[in-house]
Amino acid sequence: MDENNRITITVCGDGGCGKSSITLRLVRSQWTHEYDPTIEDSYSVTRTIDGQNYFLMLTDTAGQEEYRGLWAASNLKSDAFLLVYDITNPHSLETLEYFMEMIDMEEEQRIDEGHVPPVKIVAGNKCDLQGQRQIRSPQGLEWARKRKCGFMETSARDMVNIEETFALLVRRVVEARRIAAHGGPAPVPSRTAVLPPMKEKDTISSSHPPEKGEGPSKKSVWKRLRCW
Repeated sequence: MDENNRITITVCGDGGCGKSSITLRLVRSQWTHEYDPTIEDSYSVTRTIDGQNYFLMLTDTAGQEEYRGLWAASNLKSDAFLLVYDITNPHSLETLEYFMEMIDMEEEQRIDEGHVPPVKIVAGNKCDLQGQRQIRSPQGLEWARKRKCGFMETSARDMVNIEETFALLVRRVVEARRIAAHGGPAPVPSRTAVLPPMKEKDTISSSHPPEKGEGPSKKSVWKRLRCW
């Protein structure tokens, strides 16, 4: 396969937020509710996106604080990062700052050296647990947007936005490579970028599953959350 069709993706986030569940859903179409702390696992899978075959190499990394020091430098060399939090656990979103800081430093170095910057997407996982939601969709979107990340909400259990999230990662990596190959303007590093606050029209589409207090959820109706 053409080297341009090989894409490396690191999945990171707090322990217990569902990183492994998301990864296994993509790779094996399998979901497990049992929590087994991950130190680091690697997987590969082929997907056809927009008529092109892509070989995805995924690294599912440690989320527990005691294991974060094991983050290898090679993890930071990935083409893309999927930063996962648990919508029922506010601390899991705060924890993403730890990973974001390292990724931002890597991004600045790549931009300084004229290399393709990494793609970053934030995933609010466990969106099937609407009755336990602690982080509203607009909060997650605003957090991601301020840091120049894409945003999706996912459910590994109900297979919501799993394929779509990885397809979005692939498309953004392909676009970043295309811009770099054609000598496009260097992007502004995330830590120095200033983005305007969200306007009402930028908030999450009303087609997402009802949040707490909004009425009954119809999982069969909702399969996609608008991404940014």
